[in-house]
Amino acid sequence: MKILLTAVNAKYIHSNPAIYSLKAYAEKKEPSLAGQIELAEYTINHSVGDILSDIYFRKPDVIGFSCYIWNIRYVAELAQEAKKILPDVQIWFGGPEVSFDAVSLLEKYPFLTGVIKGEGEETFLELARTYAKIRQTGRDFAEAEFDEIKGVAVRQGGVAAETQERPPAVLSELPFLYEETTPFENRIIYYESGRGCPFRCSYCLSSIDKTVRLRDLEIVKKELAFFLEKKVRQVKFVDRTFNCNKEHALSIWNYILENDNGVTNFHFEIAADLLGEEELAVLERFRPGAVQLEIGVQSTNPKTLREIDRHMDAEKLAGVVKRIRSGKNIHVHLDLIAGLPYEDYLSFAKSFNDVFAMEPEQLQLGFLKVLKGSKMHKKAKEYGLVYRSKPAYEVLFTDWLSYEDVCRLKRIEEMVELYYNSNQFTTTLPLAIRLFESPFAFFEALADFYEKQGYFVQSPARSYRYQVLLSFLEEKVEKTEENIIGLYRESLSVDLYLRENCKTRPEFAPDMTESRGMIRNFFQKEAADHDVLGEAYADFDARMLARTVHVEPVTYDFKTGKRREKKEYILFDYKKRNALTGEANIYMIGNVITDE
Repeated sequence: MKILLTAVNAKYIHSNPAIYSLKAYAEKKEPSLAGQIELAEYTINHSVGDILSDIYFRKPDVIGFSCYIWNIRYVAELAQEAKKILPDVQIWFGGPEVSFDAVSLLEKYPFLTGVIKGEGEETFLELARTYAKIRQTGRDFAEAEFDEIKGVAVRQGGVAAETQERPPAVLSELPFLYEETTPFENRIIYYESGRGCPFRCSYCLSSIDKTVRLRDLEIVKKELAFFLEKKVRQVKFVDRTFNCNKEHALSIWNYILENDNGVTNFHFEIAADLLGEEELAVLERFRPGAVQLEIGVQSTNPKTLREIDRHMDAEKLAGVVKRIRSGKNIHVHLDLIAGLPYEDYLSFAKSFNDVFAMEPEQLQLGFLKVLKGSKMHKKAKEYGLVYRSKPAYEVLFTDWLSYEDVCRLKRIEEMVELYYNSNQFTTTLPLAIRLFESPFAFFEALADFYEKQGYFVQSPARSYRYQVLLSFLEEKVEKTEENIIGLYRESLSVDLYLRENCKTRPEFAPDMTESRGMIRNFFQKEAADHDVLGEAYADFDARMLARTVHVEPVTYDFKTGKRREKKEYILFDYKKRNALTGEANIYMIGNVITDE
């Protein structure tokens, strides 16, 4: 017998912990199943034909597909075609996208044998045992009966029906998924130390699982030790609200802090307004890049927050984020959701400005997904909430937000991704935003400029986005009759060289003919005495230094936006980079550059 557990991920760097957990649990509880369960991971970028071919030559008797909002359409097509080339195969769906309408799926897809609802470890074990017994007796798999198995939807007497609900799993009984890391090289490792969520946010499926269950801390520490020893690049905790239990969160953070290997990054999704002084003091001690925090703000509109059952102290949250960012050691990711009840275009603009003021490394402007089983799904008519019929069920318009507003916010979202979340314009953006009444107004105007220039249809290459931003600012400056384009040319040049040591100087960069002699003299002096760069460049002569690092003359102060009294020089060291942003280390060397 062969059972093939199949995942279709969004990207190659992603992995699917669900299928690994099902396999590990089944083989732990029933050792005789070892060797009968295989895993197959693909991405939505693979062609259906290529995946079908791979599945066919594996010759499975049973296929289980892991179903999510981003892959269900792809998986449904794949499963339908798989049944044609393997007519005797048994096909099961499982996962959050199929757990709340399992009966209708069985009615819609005749090729489906059944659906695993909710948490699947114990249910899959019973299914695997059932198939194993059938194989032992020599019967056909089509004769299998599953109506005694809890947590499934199957056809009983030709009619689709659900069996009894299955109780939640005991997390500490689940085996570790990553006994060896080879399959996960260059990929994100997902890890859970808890399931369930104490909050009831109406747009989220986690609100349905009201029981928070935590994995035993001693087990967690042992498993984290494995990741640290193997020096995996990133471990992403999938706990819905990692710090809902203070002692649990503190124990894990302290363990990571005490055993930091200097390489591994740990990602946590948290409720920032729950953090107290003790947790903040621990977070301040992490090395830069060791931890990143994702914080779902969603909205700062009090009426919206009440309506979606989200109890959040927005003022406290802002203070906590400010405190975290002051340490300059933790990557902060803040989320907003457009399309929530009582949030119109102007209200969303305020929420955006409130969150932007917190200065996160990333600001995700997302759009409401109306998930099956959520309270938002049940109250959609009440809100005038119209959403796409196909996954990902994204909002089209509401009683407060028109479709035109949604389209405009989509364009603004792209500007935020290209110009803020890319971290490529950290010098220029603060200067540019000053020309507008708010950050939202800046991105709104930039989106309008993109639309007018046709850039949404033919998107500019990454290197050309600097020039596009300059052209946009030139148009704005012309209207305000300010002649400060030189400031933006310099700031954009600094932004470019912070990221990469360009071999060809961009057209928008200021002319530096007058400074070349002084810079050449500096490299000759630095090659001799290493006063600035130190011993790391001890073996470099002047020509090698000129190729390896970069010196940029600047005549403006980028904090004030005003001309300097004396020209300054910035040295970009690409051997040393900021652990959070990846920017080159910089030295202000105006005092050491001479005409000698």
